[in-house]
Amino acid sequence: MSKIQFILTIAVCAAATMLTRFLPFLVFGSRGGRVPEVVEYLGHVLPAAIFGMLIVYCLKGVSLTSGSHGIPEAIAAAVLVTAVGKALLRLTGTVPQRGLAGESGASES
Repeated sequence: MSKIQFILTIAVCAAATMLTRFLPFLVFGSRGGRVPEVVEYLGHVLPAAIFGMLIVYCLKGVSLTSGSHGIPEAIAAAVLVTAVGKALLRLTGTVPQRGLAGESGASES
C-alpha cells in the first residue's frame, strides 16, 4: 500500500466512525431527545441476544463424543454464569428476572 492509500483508509475509517457516533443525534435530535420505544426495547434486549449468539458460536465446535467430552467448556460456561450473576447482584442488589417480552413480572394494579 502506498502512503496515499494508508491516508485514505484511515480517513474513511474515521469518517465511518464519526458517522455512526453522530447519526443517532441527527436522527433523534428533532424529537427533543426522545428515543422511540422500539429503540429503547432493542437497547434492553440486544445485549443479551448478542451474548447468547456469541456463546452458541463459541460452543458450536464442541464434541461431546470425543476427547474431553466438552467438560472444559461446561466448566467455563458455569464460571461465566456464576461471575455474571454475582456481578449483577453486587451492582444492582438483585438479579433481574425478565420475561420473554422484557417484562419484569410484576403485576400492575
